[in-house]
Amino acid sequence: MGHTVTLACCALNQWALDFHGNLQRILESVRLAKEKGAAYRLGPELEVCGYGCGDHFLEGDTQLLSMQSLATLLEDPLTRNIICDIGMPVMHKNVLYNCRVIFLNQTILLIRPKMYLAMDGNYREMRWFTPWTKLRHTEQFYLPPLIADITGQVKVPFGDAVISTGDTVFGCETCEELFTGNSPHIAMGLDGVEIFTNGSGSHHELRKLHRRVDLIRSATSKVGGVYMYSNLIGCDGERVFYDGSCLIAVNGDIVAQGSQFTLREVEVTTATVDLDDVRSFRGSCLSRGMQTALAAPYPQVSTGVSVSRPSSLSLPISQPLSVQYLMPEEEISLGPACWLWDYLRRSGLRGFFLPLSGGLDSASVACLVGSMCTLVVDAIAEGCGHVANDLRQLLGRKEKEGLPKSAKDLAKLIFTTCYMKTVNSSSETETRAARLAAEIGSSHISVSIDNMVSAAVATVSTQLKANPKFKVHGGTSMEDMALQNVQARNRMVLAYLFAQLLPWSQGHRGNLLVLSSANVDESLRGYLTKYDCSSADLNPIGGISKTDLRSFCKFMAPRYPELKRLAFLPPLHFYLMFRVVNLMVSMPTLAFPPYIPHVTVYWQPNPLQNWSLLPLLTSRTMRMIWE
Repeated sequence: MGHTVTLACCALNQWALDFHGNLQRILESVRLAKEKGAAYRLGPELEVCGYGCGDHFLEGDTQLLSMQSLATLLEDPLTRNIICDIGMPVMHKNVLYNCRVIFLNQTILLIRPKMYLAMDGNYREMRWFTPWTKLRHTEQFYLPPLIADITGQVKVPFGDAVISTGDTVFGCETCEELFTGNSPHIAMGLDGVEIFTNGSGSHHELRKLHRRVDLIRSATSKVGGVYMYSNLIGCDGERVFYDGSCLIAVNGDIVAQGSQFTLREVEVTTATVDLDDVRSFRGSCLSRGMQTALAAPYPQVSTGVSVSRPSSLSLPISQPLSVQYLMPEEEISLGPACWLWDYLRRSGLRGFFLPLSGGLDSASVACLVGSMCTLVVDAIAEGCGHVANDLRQLLGRKEKEGLPKSAKDLAKLIFTTCYMKTVNSSSETETRAARLAAEIGSSHISVSIDNMVSAAVATVSTQLKANPKFKVHGGTSMEDMALQNVQARNRMVLAYLFAQLLPWSQGHRGNLLVLSSANVDESLRGYLTKYDCSSADLNPIGGISKTDLRSFCKFMAPRYPELKRLAFLPPLHFYLMFRVVNLMVSMPTLAFPPYIPHVTVYWQPNPLQNWSLLPLLTSRTMRMIWE
């Protein structure tokens, strides 16, 4: 053991265009990394300006303010004697790139642009940035006077290069480059790069951590080496959540793992690795040696320093660990809850408003707010001062005033649920909604919307000189659908009116954020009423399936017992079987036996996977089933 180095991966809760706040969090991460003895500090993607700037990336002010932040970092004594790797936009030859800027002791070593941009799912990076396509090639980047006056440099390398120290070589990847088929780490590893860095902006999806870990393990188990993975945390002003989960791997083994869900704004994950382990691992694979002999070399930028510690000062070597994976139900309970808090505290509004129907979807959203309240109270109890300050600002309380001690107490102050009933509503769903609200602690109200619906229908009836009726009263399917939709849409109108006026009626400032309860199945397959519960400020379950929501409610039932009634309600296939029986009764000329196989098909754990069922389902019936 003679070449040990301590490495730090930082997860930061950055906010788009919050240059001052972002800068303070970067400096705090550098301080923590140095306290832990790190020689290299890796931050997440576009951490200086925030990943979610959108079209603001194209504005000159964004680029100028990013450079000013870089200047502050270069001048700050905290950044001395540690290699800092930060993410920011850089314009080179009038082309904007998503870059890593690596510097040491007021000297910029390399500006490395991202080579493969994310353009699927939630990502549109090529709307703002251009990928660097010149493999193993660098150009000279002329520093602006603001930076040149600090570093004493006129120009620095810009492009696809690696950084060499006296004892190892570092190579950069950025987010998407890990997920591509021909990732840069393969060629870099064959050219002798021993430590790979990846500053990422990867949003949370259910079970996504498994894929990240598998890719990082695969990368280092094939070519050997150390892989550092840093990620954003929080919502960054967007409708996605970045889930941290910093990772450090050595030769296919994970040796350090950061938190996946946290309310902390800065988290630093470190590991101490032995570079001799990498060299032994690579030396044992003769075929790798043959490929290395044929590998094209990368341009190298020399630092003139060494990052390894003498044996007498080295920290204990980090050992392989078992990666902590959360169950999907746990991810649902924590991810959206962290996102809701992050969005609320930044919005400056008073809290949340949720139309609570007594069904599974809206109950799931209510539970997520309850989980958020639990996380906030626990974080304050653990001494997270910034969480306490954010809550005081949210509630309009002074520093000496007390804060809620329990999740129920907090929910009472910032969460309002409302059951909006009509003559067609059941007392059972109203009771379920009230019981669940009591268990969570929300301020709950129940209100009739019959007058609103009647007024809307009367206005149309007067104009059309016709009175629409429900189908059970002799109306047509068109009349029936219109009458059901007007009830749902009036609920949306009333929800926004309550959200704006409830704080005013209580003498508070600000509005409430209206929450939606439309799951991803509804969005993908279209069985919803437009502008009802699918219309809101935020939708915490918009990316979660009905199947996962049912499992989530079962998982949360010990905390909120009323969920047992919802999670174990008969699922869709019971209704479908009943519908088939009705069809058989209404068509006596058809024999009974041919329908038996269809009845069997309906008894599936997830019947909607059988697309042949969809023609049987109208928008109305789907609405009745799922809520």
